Amino acid sequence: MYKRILVATDGSKLSQQAVEHAINLADLTGADVVALKVVPRYPQTYFEGGVALAAAEVARIEKQWQDEAMAAVTAVKSAGQLREVKVKPITVKSDLIAEAIIAAAKRNKCDLIVMASHGRRGLKRLLLGSETQQVLTHSHTPVLVLR
Repeated sequence: MYKRILVATDGSKLSQQAVEHAINLADLTGADVVALKVVPRYPQTYFEGGVALAAAEVARIEKQWQDEAMAAVTAVKSAGQLREVKVKPITVKSDLIAEAIIAAAKRNKCDLIVMASHGRRGLKRLLLGSETQQVLTHSHTPVLVLR
């Protein structure tokens, strides 16, 4: 049925449920898992009143975010090992989260994308957008959404 499942995680409690579902599904189907965490770039502001940080400080912050992301996907790998599921941990640096998820699924030849939806409604959804909705709308790979 599935040979490779991509699970997108942001480290939240809800995304942890998506990780558990992806590992369980992989265990049942004999699939491998690709654990993905998208790391944003540090926002650089050039507007009046914005605080400019030194390049070294920006690099330190970006490294910290990368290290935290790697820890999150490595934790998915450890959870997979408990179920004898092969997990490939990857991180991607991008401000376009949905596009990065779709590209990673395509690049890794995934049959399914598993991700959580935070269930925002109304104005919050309008203002914040929904990465899950973007993935659902634009992905050619099937998507399993957990809430």
